[in-house]
Amino acid sequence: MAQVHPTALVDAQAELSDDVSVGPYAIIGPKVRIGAGSTVGAHAVISGRTTIGRNNRIFAHAAIGGEPQDKKYRGEDTELVIGDDNTIREFCTFNTGTAQGGGVTRIGSDNWLMAYVHIAHDVILGDHCILANNASLAGHAVVGDWVILGGLTGVHQFVRIGAHAMTGGATLLLQDLPPYVICQGNPAAPHGLNSEGLKRRGFAPEAVTLLRRAYKAIYREGMTVAEAATSLATLADENPAHRVHLDLLRGFVQESTRGIIR
Repeated sequence: MAQVHPTALVDAQAELSDDVSVGPYAIIGPKVRIGAGSTVGAHAVISGRTTIGRNNRIFAHAAIGGEPQDKKYRGEDTELVIGDDNTIREFCTFNTGTAQGGGVTRIGSDNWLMAYVHIAHDVILGDHCILANNASLAGHAVVGDWVILGGLTGVHQFVRIGAHAMTGGATLLLQDLPPYVICQGNPAAPHGLNSEGLKRRGFAPEAVTLLRRAYKAIYREGMTVAEAATSLATLADENPAHRVHLDLLRGFVQESTRGIIR
């Protein structure tokens, strides 16, 4: 049976695994499901149709599963789905989806979400990400795996961030940020390849060198986006062992509808 503090309010219809721990004054609504090994801190509020996986740590005063901050919302039965092994620090706010956006906000697994992080309606957040204090994702943003967002980063609605990308503190991101790229500023400007992060994640030196060449094609050789994509395709053909990394970057650039930061 879940360990629920006497002052907590857990709706009888909520589904909590036997070893879930719920702290003082927490509130858990009727459509909430929480997986094994997860903990809910003091004064946290978990509401809406919210599914939380295994071994998540939710700290004090987090507000998880609240209604979307969207004036079109009319009470539709939308969802928030959170994976496993996430750390969700104090005062984070995560909203459910909207009918217009597919109905689901999704947060992956093994993410480190620091205090006051906001994840809006219909966001898709991948795995292994770090969002520092006060980072905010507006509605419909899509974030790949292994992304790091510096403190006070603001991400505009519908913006996409590619895997292994990184923002500096207080960055305002109004356009798509390609995979592997570091950016900073208001508005965001590119500041090179996230080569140190790639090395830490086991990327071969040859792969990092090729991605540096790809970065130069996009940002330093005066090419249009279409020309840079063609250059990346040629580079991938010449280096099939590392095609997967180059194709990820090329595909992201080609598919951007908002345009990438330049």
